[in-house]
Amino acid sequence: MAKSPTAAVPETSQPADPKAARLKTEGQTPATQAAIPAGDGGELHQQAQSANEQLTTNQGVPISDNQNSLKAGARGPVLLQDFILREKIMHFDHERIPERVVHARGSAAHGFFECLESCADITSAAFLQRVGERTPVFTRFSTVAGNKGSFDVARDVRGFAVKFYTQEGNFDLVGNNIPVFFIQDAIKFPDLIHAAKQDPDREFPQAQTAHDTFWDYISLTPESLHMIMWIMSDRAIPRSYRMMEGFGVHTFRLVNADGASTFVKFHWRPKLGMQSVVWDEAVKINGADPDFHRRDLWEAIEGGDFPEWEFCLQTFTQEQADSFDFDVLDPTKVIPEEIIPLRVVGRMVLDRNPDNFFAETEQVAFCAANVVPGIDFTNDPLLQGRLFSYLDTQLKRLGGPNFHQIPINQPKCPFHNLQRDGHMQMGVPKGQVNYEPSSLGADIARESAENGYRTFPASEAGEQLRVRPESFADHYTQARMFLASQTAPEQNHIVSALVFELSKCINPPVREAMLARLVHVDENLALRVAAGLGMRKAIVPAVAPVEARQMEPSPMLSILAKAVATLQGRKIGCLVSDGCDGELIGKLQAAVTAAGAKFQIIAPTVGGVVTSAGELLAADHKIEGGPSVLFDAVVLAPSLEGAAALTLSAEAVNFLRDAYGHLKVIGYLPTIGPMLVKAGIDANPDNDRGLISFETASIDAFIAQAADGRIWEREAWVRLTP
Repeated sequence: MAKSPTAAVPETSQPADPKAARLKTEGQTPATQAAIPAGDGGELHQQAQSANEQLTTNQGVPISDNQNSLKAGARGPVLLQDFILREKIMHFDHERIPERVVHARGSAAHGFFECLESCADITSAAFLQRVGERTPVFTRFSTVAGNKGSFDVARDVRGFAVKFYTQEGNFDLVGNNIPVFFIQDAIKFPDLIHAAKQDPDREFPQAQTAHDTFWDYISLTPESLHMIMWIMSDRAIPRSYRMMEGFGVHTFRLVNADGASTFVKFHWRPKLGMQSVVWDEAVKINGADPDFHRRDLWEAIEGGDFPEWEFCLQTFTQEQADSFDFDVLDPTKVIPEEIIPLRVVGRMVLDRNPDNFFAETEQVAFCAANVVPGIDFTNDPLLQGRLFSYLDTQLKRLGGPNFHQIPINQPKCPFHNLQRDGHMQMGVPKGQVNYEPSSLGADIARESAENGYRTFPASEAGEQLRVRPESFADHYTQARMFLASQTAPEQNHIVSALVFELSKCINPPVREAMLARLVHVDENLALRVAAGLGMRKAIVPAVAPVEARQMEPSPMLSILAKAVATLQGRKIGCLVSDGCDGELIGKLQAAVTAAGAKFQIIAPTVGGVVTSAGELLAADHKIEGGPSVLFDAVVLAPSLEGAAALTLSAEAVNFLRDAYGHLKVIGYLPTIGPMLVKAGIDANPDNDRGLISFETASIDAFIAQAADGRIWEREAWVRLTP
């Protein structure tokens, strides 16, 4: 469990303004030091020290608050009149053409959503009414920070966006593979992405956050600490798009036919279960196959192994929301499944690859504002900003207001309105009348009081304020809960990831400022990171608006705690040579295939090998092109002479060494003895359950062990962990 920070918090001066609760100077050099008052929600506000330093709009108007959108009351909706928010987001949306500013690198597929349980009790949305009814979907997965030409297995959030082509219009569920986000208000999004992207003066590093600007920003944005725990966990380096969860992130509102409202959070759960890679493996995968994830998705669908997810709802009432000790409008918070269980109401199956990447995957336009009757929004200030930003982004990226006419974006139900002309108009509207109401056009489109979209009549009242509600001020409790919910190997990986990322920061004050935040999450975590960085000074905790509380761990937040043994959807690589035992390899292939995995042959040449029976065994990869990082478990079955030759091949030895170092199950024949020696591996099954000798163990034993996953206890033998 987490401990309270032992270092005393320094006294701070108190400003006259009670809303500026505390002043402090953290993580800054004397030359740039400025007063930092904390708002009611615990966000930080750096203050200009002279007129020349004032932040202004493009029109020169000084900005009083760059951290909060203008709302009707602290928890009210964001107001359209917020010209500062609109100008800032509009400029950010238009920074890249035609490539997306974020989520530039993606991969997508067609499929269907099938309703498994009627949700008529909570929503009138047509696609959730009738059991067995199928709705076409197009789903795009993506990384966030990297450019279009970056690599797949970066440490990053993954986009998980689904376009439902319902009979009432398109519903876009635009989410991520992590259920929380870095920030609480959309006005901060341009700053977050600017800090995470390449440094503007040098245009690197690409597709990673391991640099000063990101961590400087995070150290001054304590609301990000929960997300930091997720992004430093193995969730950020998934094994496959097919093996990651998806989330709508925000609290939405469902409305049924009677007008009754229910709050909801949307979840996707993969049928294949969750799986991630380890960091060293991710680095090598990016070198061996930068398209690892998109290739995996494409090949699975082409091979008929259609990816599938359960669609789950986490529903709760206003009374339940009021009883939580966190605010459901805060996108940096989760509702543990132990508090509100998931209700499985449908499934999504992706069964067709795009015909043309540009026409479909690149031109698909997801907009968070695309909802259908029965689904409505809440006052989550990050969601409110997204409702404006996505439409504005697509207008710029796709050239104009008619991007909805691109086939991939068109609804599959009838659609017609009185909008005309505009750049890239593809239709040929007919008739004299392009307005409504009209007495001249008998057949023009008109509103429908019976079927039209109705916004839930939530009561809103409040002063026009730029303020964060006090209920948003607890930045550390759920970060602590997430850490405590992870297994020991997963906690070790979070520590290692933090050490790696912060070691890339050139400026020591940035590292010190982050430790001052991490100590509020868990003192042992901060001390381990400090030790890994070689930082010996006492950690001085930053001022915490709300001290972290203890919450019960949530095992459902851990990948390993809820893992189920399976080889379904996995891939086994088998290294062979001339003279190998073709009969054994045939039995292995049959057993692996029966378990639902792919079995691929790796050989000294892509032309394959000749077995001991004189038969040609075709190869899927040459050794250099099929390193063990591409597989979930491996088999080494060369002949005695072949193994001796492979010992002289660095690629073959590294195939074995990496598989061992990445904690994979290794099935082998005694012929590879010299390779084990060369790789420095003690092949004693009594010391390592992941080393399966086919001389003493059966193929079934190998299958069972491989299905169980990585050999986590081996990690202590092959890798130093801070």
